[in-house]
Amino acid sequence: RKVEKSKMNAQQLRNSILQEAIEGHLVPQDPTDEPASVLLNRICEEKKRLVKEGKLKKKDLEETPISEDEKPFEIPESWEWVRLKDVVSFIGGYAYDSHSFISSSSYQVLRLGNIKNDTILLNVNPVFISQALAEDTKKFSCKECDILITMTGTRKKRDYFFSVIVDDAHKNLFVNQRVGCLRPYNNFLAKWLIKVLKTETVLQQVFRYETGTANQGNLGAENILKTLFPLPPLAEQKRIVAKIEELLPKVEEYGKAQDALNKLNEELPEKLKKSVLQEAIEGRLVPQDPNDEPASALLERIREEKKQLVKAGKLKKKDLEETPIQEDEIPFDIPDSWEWMRLGGLVSNQTGLSYNKGDLEKKVDNPIRVLRGGNIQNGSWCTKVDDVMIAPEYVKKPNLTLQKNTFITPAVTSLEHLGKTALIEEDHSDIVAGGFVLYLLPFYRDDVLSKYLSYYFQTAYYNIYCQSIANKSGQAFWNLSRQKLMELVLPVPPLAEQHRIVAKIEQLLGEIDKLK
Repeated sequence: RKVEKSKMNAQQLRNSILQEAIEGHLVPQDPTDEPASVLLNRICEEKKRLVKEGKLKKKDLEETPISEDEKPFEIPESWEWVRLKDVVSFIGGYAYDSHSFISSSSYQVLRLGNIKNDTILLNVNPVFISQALAEDTKKFSCKECDILITMTGTRKKRDYFFSVIVDDAHKNLFVNQRVGCLRPYNNFLAKWLIKVLKTETVLQQVFRYETGTANQGNLGAENILKTLFPLPPLAEQKRIVAKIEELLPKVEEYGKAQDALNKLNEELPEKLKKSVLQEAIEGRLVPQDPNDEPASALLERIREEKKQLVKAGKLKKKDLEETPIQEDEIPFDIPDSWEWMRLGGLVSNQTGLSYNKGDLEKKVDNPIRVLRGGNIQNGSWCTKVDDVMIAPEYVKKPNLTLQKNTFITPAVTSLEHLGKTALIEEDHSDIVAGGFVLYLLPFYRDDVLSKYLSYYFQTAYYNIYCQSIANKSGQAFWNLSRQKLMELVLPVPPLAEQHRIVAKIEQLLGEIDKLK
């Protein structure tokens, strides 16, 4: 039993404690206790008195027999099986006309939203009635030790049948329709019942009779009142309630600690990933090798590649210009063999395919898939069932199809997805990006350089930079400034070190994935 409890979450442990309580396992029995049958006899006498006074009907004295088959478990000999109707009277809420509500008075009406488990929320959409109406409906006012229950909620969700005891601090409260009031014939019995009503044994019985529409569930008073539960001797009730109230705060603390641990476990992989990537771009993930060709040599090759593109008419001369990097633009120190470079010196950029809705086709031969911002994730991309499909003849520029070692990123998106950048690892002649997606095309198409850049685009530093240069567009969208994106300053390691960095990142991220 202890081993099983060690694996429980807080709610399961709470349920277990309550179940042990109603089965008679939570505290020892005392043979000197007056048995529960004596308590039931006193309740019966009280009910007869109320019948004589006209406060109860004779039929309320009738008892519904309890068969052996109905009893879900064995209980101590001094206990008794009873139905809820045997120990409480039921008062249904009054259907107050909303036009009768006033902004303030000493008489408040409790509606469904005001009742939660063990809590009366007086400040949630409070409504009040006049003194005259309160006098006319005093039958529906609450008394100390009444138990209020909610009788309507979402079908098959168990988001109702909340229960709370009315204490002496709550004055002049009235129950609205669909809020029920259980009035125990013995006041201390309320403290036992409020625990019983939250046990799985009772909840299963109650919700077995749930009715309603597809969305709304309802519980009827008659079915609630025939609920079966065990009744201990009054003295033992007090010991059980005291033990529950001692244990549940500890369970609450355990639950908070468990929630904190769960949150840490959920966040830890992502935090570790960010830490690994940050270490990588600062040159601390793998050792430097003095024999490596420095990053400056790689940048020179990229500059030569750009000159060839100018000669071929694929770049303009102005694209060879480099804006000097100022000291205050450098966010952290990097190894001597590394270089700082603007993103625009490493990649060109262009927007994706613009198209008219009339161009879209679902049933064409060899359709071209159009990716949108929602297809882009950090480091990768995906297709969706509802992707836009377009006929091949509408793709005017073949170089808009996805090309190996290039990147796509949303140009217009939500703040949450801003900066999400995907690496294209293979050519896809049948896929293009849409007009609100930005292509980043490296001048030097090297597998490792593209992989290094892909990991850089997943760093917190890059994400923060993208958010800082974006402009809000409408209520929910942000525009990524292409010009400012190209001004981004990023660290470039030697190509040989990039190989080691990428290999180390992939090793560590594989280990981190196991934590999930």
